[in-house]
Amino acid sequence: MPEQRAVVAKRVDAGDADLSEIRELARAAGYEVVGELSQSRTQDAAFNFGEGKADELAALARETRADTVIVDNELGAYQTFNIGEKLPEGAEVVDRFALILDIFGQRAQTRKAQLQVELAELRYELPRAEAKASLAKRDERPGFMGLGEYDESREQDIKNQISRISEELDRIAEEEEKRRAKRRDQGFDLVALAGYTNAGKSTLLRRLAAELDVDENEERHPDLEKTAESEDRLFTTLDTTTRKADTGTREILLTDTVGFVSDLPHWLVESFQSTLSSVYHADLVLLVVDASDPVDEMREKLVTSHDTLMDRNEAPIVTVFNKADKSTEPELERRKRALSALAPDPIVVSGLTGENVGDLRARVERELPAWERERLVLPVCDDAMSLVSWIHDNGHVREENYGDEQVIVEFEAPPVVVSKARAKAAEAEPAGADAGRREA
Repeated sequence: MPEQRAVVAKRVDAGDADLSEIRELARAAGYEVVGELSQSRTQDAAFNFGEGKADELAALARETRADTVIVDNELGAYQTFNIGEKLPEGAEVVDRFALILDIFGQRAQTRKAQLQVELAELRYELPRAEAKASLAKRDERPGFMGLGEYDESREQDIKNQISRISEELDRIAEEEEKRRAKRRDQGFDLVALAGYTNAGKSTLLRRLAAELDVDENEERHPDLEKTAESEDRLFTTLDTTTRKADTGTREILLTDTVGFVSDLPHWLVESFQSTLSSVYHADLVLLVVDASDPVDEMREKLVTSHDTLMDRNEAPIVTVFNKADKSTEPELERRKRALSALAPDPIVVSGLTGENVGDLRARVERELPAWERERLVLPVCDDAMSLVSWIHDNGHVREENYGDEQVIVEFEAPPVVVSKARAKAAEAEPAGADAGRREA
């Protein structure tokens, strides 16, 4: 199927409009951008742009034979209708957030992602349905201003669907929290990759991952994909992707999530809270930034990311300047200095070439919550040998010594693993013996 042709347009209150992101969003949605238009002025209530600029936009659509006009602003129902009336027959108007929802809909693979997209679409539609109802009641005519036939039940239907989907997402979130608790019980630390879309998170995940799959022993993680894509496209990752990684002494579960994007309204961010929960409940967050971006753009993206994370996240955040292969060392140092207030101690890497990825693993290990140290004295028996093997799987063994009658094992592990190891050690004691005692 051939790509649809689109004209992209944007209005800003002052200054020059940057159309680079909307071009990439249009490309991600499958459009060929055949024309661009921008305007600097305050918003017009009827057209968003001034009416003269709206006429110019319509002329550009005719000249380029565009199927769609994509406006990089949020349009009201009235503005969408007015612009559409000026366009060639068959051409449609899509605003920024309708375009983003279209991309999300194309990329959603799991039930959770599909529900989140549906929730966002309903939240986008609700104020427009309310506007139709208000205009129709005021004018006392169905289909006021050509906005569609007024259906008094539509608002309530949308609200009922929002409630139903929210309840199902809450149930999914509860199950995910149980899985997170289980992983922690097994000695895994949870690390989330966050950041602006196209920062290279998926490429970095592939570089860090020790395995393509996480062995669940019971069932596959419902958000697991065979591979994390790493294409130069916005929103390549919509569903969460989880991989096992090894930092040297600790095993982690590393999760890549949907990328942030600027100027997202609260209702859209809220719709994806279930996906973002993997960030909010992590032990550590790696905030990935494209280090090849201009400094001002990096600053804006860091602010957007921090705004999204700081609301609920309690884990430490390590800023990762990715794509170091695209910049010189002096330029990277200049960017680190310029952004020190937002990223006080960043680590510079290249997910593509592997540069400094070993340093990143070491940094992750330093930043994760501290493990407890323990020393157990065990009897030489089958139960003790099984326990030593289990400690190897769930912690980091520093030393183990075997004697004729006892085994001494020194290790580090999460508190929950240490507690379980002590209980297993007590169970390994022969009746009436002192073996299995804990020594400080």
